[in-house]
Order: sequence, then structure tokens, then C-alpha cells
Amino acid sequence: MYLSKEAKQDMFAKHGKDKNDTGSAEGQIALFTQRIEHLTAHLKNNRKDYNTERSLVMLVGKRRSLLDYLTKKDVLRYRAIVKELGLRK
Repeated sequence: MYLSKEAKQDMFAKHGKDKNDTGSAEGQIALFTQRIEHLTAHLKNNRKDYNTERSLVMLVGKRRSLLDYLTKKDVLRYRAIVKELGLRK
């Protein structure tokens, strides 16, 4: 896989509570963002890879759902993760 176990643990440690906190919304959003960037780069070279395109659309939907959840649950956490990952411009 393109992302090693150590890289994932670092990502969860940075955006979650600790490296083993893989279920937090912030950690999941960060992981989805990394995967979305990877798939986007893949699709730039392989435009006709429709299965990857479908996976990308589904990932964006999942990330959007988690962001909506955070908006309802705690707006400050939502604003923090959006600012850290640079999702909004």
C-alpha cells in the first residue's frame, strides 16, 4: 500500500488523540484526505480508470459526511481540522 503503518500512526497521533485512536473523526478525515490526494494523482495519469474514479467519489462523500457530523457535534473541532488540512480556501 502507498501509506505505511508508521505513516498512518503519525497521522493519527497528529490529528487524533494518540497513535492508537483510529476512530476519531479528525483522524478519519485526515486519512481520507491523504487517500483522496493519492487517488487524484493517480487519475491525472489514468483518466479512463473508472473504478478508481468511483472510489474517489465515494471517499469524498464519506469525508463530507464526517465533516457534516463534526459541524453538528463541535464547530470548533470542525474549523480546526479544516484549517489544518487546508480543505477550504
